[in-house]
Amino acid sequence: MTSAAEMPASTGSRSMSNQSTAYTQQDPLRTASGVYVAVHGHFYQPPRENPYLDAIERQPGAAPFHDWNERIHWECYRPNAFARVLNNRGEVLGIVNNYEYFSFNIGPTLMSWLERHDVEVYQRILEADRKSCDRLNGHGNAIAQVYNHIIMPLANERDKQTQIHWGKEDFRSRFGRDPEGMWLAEAAVDYATLEALIAEGIRFIVLAPSQAQRCRPLPNNENPHPGWHEVGGAQIDSTRPYRCYLKDSQESIVNGQESKNKPYIDIFFYDGPISRDMGFSDVVYNSSHFTGRIGSAVRGDHRPAQLISVATDGETFGHHKKGTEKTLAYAFIEEFPRQGWTVTNFAHYLSLEAPAWEVELKPVTAWSCAHGVDRWQDDCGCGGEGGVWHQKWRRPLRDALNWLRDQLVEVYDDYGRQLFSDPWQARNEYIEVMRDRSPANINRFLNRHQTHKLTAAEQVDALRLLEMQRHAMLMFTSCGWFFEEISRPEGTQIMRYAARAMELAGDVAGVQLEKGFVKRLGLAPSNVDIFKHGGEIYRQLVLTAQVGFKQVAAHYAITSLFGNSDRKPTETRNSASKLPHPYQKRVYCYTANELDYQMQRLGSLTLAMGQVKLVSEITWESEHLVFAVLHLGGWDFHCCIQPFEGRRSYSQLKEKLFAALEQASAAHTILAMTQLFGEEPFSLQNLFAEERHRIMRLLSQETLARLNELYTQTYRDNYGVMMAFHRDELEVPQELQVAAEIALGHRCMMTLRSLEQDIAEPQLCANHLVELEAIAKEAKHLHCRLNIHDGKVMLEQLILRSLWQLLHDPNGTFDADIQRLERLIDIGYDMNIGISLERSQELYFSCLHQILSHCAVAVASGKDTHQCRHLLKLGQKLAVDVSPWLSQFG
Repeated sequence: MTSAAEMPASTGSRSMSNQSTAYTQQDPLRTASGVYVAVHGHFYQPPRENPYLDAIERQPGAAPFHDWNERIHWECYRPNAFARVLNNRGEVLGIVNNYEYFSFNIGPTLMSWLERHDVEVYQRILEADRKSCDRLNGHGNAIAQVYNHIIMPLANERDKQTQIHWGKEDFRSRFGRDPEGMWLAEAAVDYATLEALIAEGIRFIVLAPSQAQRCRPLPNNENPHPGWHEVGGAQIDSTRPYRCYLKDSQESIVNGQESKNKPYIDIFFYDGPISRDMGFSDVVYNSSHFTGRIGSAVRGDHRPAQLISVATDGETFGHHKKGTEKTLAYAFIEEFPRQGWTVTNFAHYLSLEAPAWEVELKPVTAWSCAHGVDRWQDDCGCGGEGGVWHQKWRRPLRDALNWLRDQLVEVYDDYGRQLFSDPWQARNEYIEVMRDRSPANINRFLNRHQTHKLTAAEQVDALRLLEMQRHAMLMFTSCGWFFEEISRPEGTQIMRYAARAMELAGDVAGVQLEKGFVKRLGLAPSNVDIFKHGGEIYRQLVLTAQVGFKQVAAHYAITSLFGNSDRKPTETRNSASKLPHPYQKRVYCYTANELDYQMQRLGSLTLAMGQVKLVSEITWESEHLVFAVLHLGGWDFHCCIQPFEGRRSYSQLKEKLFAALEQASAAHTILAMTQLFGEEPFSLQNLFAEERHRIMRLLSQETLARLNELYTQTYRDNYGVMMAFHRDELEVPQELQVAAEIALGHRCMMTLRSLEQDIAEPQLCANHLVELEAIAKEAKHLHCRLNIHDGKVMLEQLILRSLWQLLHDPNGTFDADIQRLERLIDIGYDMNIGISLERSQELYFSCLHQILSHCAVAVASGKDTHQCRHLLKLGQKLAVDVSPWLSQFG
């Protein structure tokens, strides 16, 4: 079945080569004329970082991806940066950066994740905004967002101000310009929020049509007192912008002229029915249907200009609705221009057509709750599972967090004034540190805001206070109330932020807020019997996830036994050694400075002992600790931690412990550790999930190796029997089929790893390719399904690496390189493991014009076009449509 994003090769090839000129060569418009279309994507993910580690830990529900951010990234954010336009054979005609045509906002916390994890996509987003600025008279597609998605009408005045300021400054640091507009979390708004936006210089916002109460033409000399039109039932005309004055500024016109001292903000209302269809119908699966649906909103009243704007969650395109980024790409570069529509954004349209109408809003509203903003504070029914579960927990959770926020305000105000000349200005400007936590930048920030030259201890307290306030913001992230149950990951996450904020308050001021907070959470009833209420959720899911310096040290100690190639048994490291510096390692957001380390093995026992100074990169807190870890073999670890109490004490500890090991008794060594360190042991279970899973896999390798040998032998012994079953069309016994699949999968992985190492050695590489081809053939004959996700990724990387070398290495041997690459692609298909050639297609497509230019020069000068033909045929193998040029140069 041909998708709506597909088009005939002839028109596609032509249109793709001209797609940029279709926009950049038009005369810049200064007044609006005709039909304009803005498709707004609200891209956002709840913050998922562990508050103590500043990193997202593995989330099994997102498998085979590491976590939900990564999964949605590969399903949505990246596909929209490289959206395919396909012909009816499924070949790539063009690759479109949808962000060049979207109006969009991306939550700052999500942008931070993208910047860390896929800088290529991050740069494509920034580049898209620059290109849209060039295309639309300086008005970029990107708008800002309130920082961490809190419901603004439920925030106090200071939090409103900080959320807007942080969102604005984060935007400026990334996009290199001030934001003209801002997206409000859940489009939740009231007039106090508008006032805060205006104070920060935000020019416009985007709302749902149901949020307007009434509108009227702006008064002028000809009509100084126009009547109001009631539009409270989502009846507002969304094809024009509106001006909204603050409530005490309604008389906005004096003698037919706008009074300059009347504050206002401009508002766009998206088309409600079309936006709902985008989210809840099939209209976005077909670009012609989508274009027709947009066209149905065009007014036929001969007005000079009109804007058709739609808005939905950006994750709709690719994550919620797989492949629909292709629909958008084709609509943006083909369907909309064919209709004569201009693809625009809100800032650009506002520059062409100033509002001629005024609007008043309903008092407190949001786009995803029919009850104002009760979804984030009351049992209003929104977000429930068909009435099966209640949301009576929402109000107590909100009340508990409001109480905690106010307690933290007192701590911050009292202690912050001793350190900062203006604590609240320091909080607003803390976004500069959140964007760059380098010591030099933190020092500049502290020097600018300090009341006096801060001591090292005062610097730590200053950063603790600011982090306390950051977590006090994060604990109001809207997702905590959005769904049906308080114990979901979103509700648990905001309680973890609250726990971290309370911990920091206690570190600075000695206040104990947890008891009062948990008591209030006890009034929040859970729908899940094992939890009963929010207080129990806090005890079971929040307290157990807290991390202190001892846990970090235990993590460091246990992992020191694995995976450090520069460590050797019985090795001793200390400050008196010949090493120029202590051994240093980063453990999430901590720097571990190892000052001494000794490891010894005796039989099945391994003992390591050392001292480490841990420093938080966020608050500059530090602790100097001593660790000892005994590995008894297999899964059994016994680890002890205590503060460093001096060199003499440490030397005695080490001497006694290694003497105990000489007894070759695990029980004797553990007893000595208990006597010397006390009874607070750590085990493998106390490791952070990421490293725990890595060590579990390492510890399983020996067992898996034995099993692989067994399965391989079983497969070899019964190969003929399995073939006989297949010849007679009988079902192969499950035990034999499983043995074959595991044996072939193991053999394939071993060969791929060898190929990865030997890719630059022609003969070895050829041998590995022959082996992979044989494996693929055997798997096909025996109907084996190779379940090798890591092998799939490895093969994709090998194809991409080989393609890059072919296109960019002038010293390569062309014929051999291209033959190897084609064989790799064929092997990937023959193995039927679902390889994706998207990254390779993107690389090939980025070089296509260079390839064509090379071919044209070769033809014009009468040179051999052998390489040209092979490169174009390679495009065919990569499923890129090169048919027009193959006929020309072939």
